[in-house]
Formats: sequence, structure tokens, C-alpha cells
Amino acid sequence: MRPSTASRRSASRGCRNRRPAQQRRPAQERRPTQTSPRPTDIPRVTAPERRPRPKTVVESPEGEPLVSRDRLIDTVIKSLPEFDAGSVKDIRRLLNREVDGAGPDALYALNRRLASVGSDWSYYPRDPLAGRIHELLAERVLNKGSRIVGPRHLLRVAGEPVVIFANHLSYADANLLDVLMRRAGAVALADRLTVIAGPKVYSSLKRRFSSLCFGTVKTPQSSGLSTEDAVMSPRDVARAARQSIEIAQERLRQGEALLVFGEGTRSRDRGLRRMLAGATRYLVEVPGTWVLPMGIAGTETLFPVGAEKLHPTETVVRAGRPVLATTLMERAGEDRQLAMDVVGLVLASLVPAEYRGEYGDDAAGFDHARRLVQTLYA
Repeated sequence: MRPSTASRRSASRGCRNRRPAQQRRPAQERRPTQTSPRPTDIPRVTAPERRPRPKTVVESPEGEPLVSRDRLIDTVIKSLPEFDAGSVKDIRRLLNREVDGAGPDALYALNRRLASVGSDWSYYPRDPLAGRIHELLAERVLNKGSRIVGPRHLLRVAGEPVVIFANHLSYADANLLDVLMRRAGAVALADRLTVIAGPKVYSSLKRRFSSLCFGTVKTPQSSGLSTEDAVMSPRDVARAARQSIEIAQERLRQGEALLVFGEGTRSRDRGLRRMLAGATRYLVEVPGTWVLPMGIAGTETLFPVGAEKLHPTETVVRAGRPVLATTLMERAGEDRQLAMDVVGLVLASLVPAEYRGEYGDDAAGFDHARRLVQTLYA
């Protein structure tokens, strides 16, 4: 049966509309079908990253906070004299204002330094917040008569490499010198003060805080005086000492002022002990280094040996005339012990008679050193 005319026409039109295979548009050229974007195709908008607020404490390896704001203030107040309740309240208010005014970043930085200071034989810089608290409290502890006699000698070494030698009566000696230097107008010298400090300086939170009022270089004590480094072998002590001396010499090159307690330990009876010959190692490497003697009297009462609190008192520091380290060593014929005995005798001349100890006026064995003192200070 033949198809109808209408069917033949429809089939003919379908054949005419269909393109041959070779004329069809390639698949990649075909217009894509318009579809709704999938969720993964929609650009994701992320909120700007927020910086975490600085912490106000540093955590120990056990996760415990080392020093919170309140604990810091409590620690400072506990070291102060037994003030009346009203004075303590006033001091706490001042400390709160100082810490809050410094801001959380400053407290966080102080915490980081408290956590690390004294952990190695190294240099530790001054912490600004600790320094400000220290200056604030000094007005409450030091009597108004506390002063430096001979401040012109401090100004003589302004901007120069200098090693300050002082007698050692208490843990407060360096803090006292820092405060009195500022009172005497030698602020630039105080700002660059770096103290050669033994291990005991870092043995408690209170002492570590006090050590951050200026720069320090941790050094082992002399083997004949040390009790803290008993677990170290002589070789380790010698290695640590060399490292500390090299660091101290580098601080001198960078313009800092070294404070060295040449006796190597605190005096238990106020009297000077014999200076250690090894202290001259701080003098010989940096050209133009000055030696500045400073005799301290009164800090044995300000912070007695074994005490936990400060006691208000009057302290007086007498500064001697500075001399060039090269001149001192040349006059001593490079004899290190003789050079340090000269320093000891000069310190003895700057303190009352009861503080002179082994360098007293009638002490034997220092004739040569006395002649050198007369020559240097004629």
C-alpha cells in the first residue's frame, strides 16, 4: 500500500531539515544549556580574618598562667614594707592605673620576659613596664635623703663605653643605682645600664621582675664562691663564663654601660671582700672603655640578706672619678689582681669605714696598689 500524499510531504520536509553528519556543529561549539548554577559554582564570601586579642598572661608548659595582672600587683606589694592599709590601697590603685594604662600588649610582653629571663647564659633587655613600676615604687621606699654624691662623674662618661664597679650589699643594689642615676640627671646612663648578674638573681618571680628593670647578662659565679652552679662541671662553668663575657663585651661595643660587682657575691657583714682578678676581662676588649667606681652604703638595711620585704631607709652612693681602663691596666703592668685591688681601694675610699672590709686603712699587702691609687688620682 502506497503512503498518502500528506505522509510523503511530511517525510520529505524532515529529510530536508536534517543536516548531514559532517555539517553538524561540534559539541564544544554548541550553545550551552542555561541552567541554574549549582551551590558549588556560587562564589563563597568569607568574613575578614580577625586578629586575636593579645593575651594578658603567658601559660607555662602545664597550661597554668604565669603572671596575671592581679598576681603581678600582689607580688610587687608583698615585697614592699609593712605600710598601713590606706597606703597599700593607694599603692594598689597607682599600680592598677600604671598596668592598665600600659595596655594588654605591654603586660603580655612583660609576661613573656618573665617566662624566659635567666633561662640561659645570655643577655636580657630591660622591660619598659617593669621599669616604670620600679620607678613608681622607689618614691615610697627610698628616703628623700637618698642620693648620689659626685654626679658630675656620671656625666663625664655619658655616651662612652663604661664599666661601673660597685660594692655589693644586697639584691637591691642595681635597682638603687638605676633610681639614683635618674634622680641625679644621668638618665641616659641609666637607660643603657646592663648588670652582670649571677643565677640567684633569676631564682624567683620577684627577683626576675626586679632584674627586668634594666638589662642583665647572666653569668656563673666564680668557682670559689658558687653554690648555685654546683651541678655544673668546671668545664661547663668555664664555657658559660666565656659566653657571658663575650656577650657583655658586645653590649659594651653597642654602647651600653656594664655594672659589675667585682667581689663576685654579696657581703654578709657590709665589709668589702677582695676584688676578683677575673673582672678585668670586661675591660680589655673594647677601646676607650672607662672605669667608674661607685661606693654604696645603706642597701644592706634597705633589703637585708634573707629578708622578703624592703625597708624604707636612706642610701647614699658616692661616685669616684672615672679613669680609662687602658691606663689602669698599663699602670698595673697588666697584673689583673693588682688592677682590681686598685679598684677595691678606690671603692673603700668612697664608703664609710665600717664598709671597707679587706680594703680597710690598716689592711696589709696593698702597698703597691695604694701607690698606684695615689698616681692615678693625684
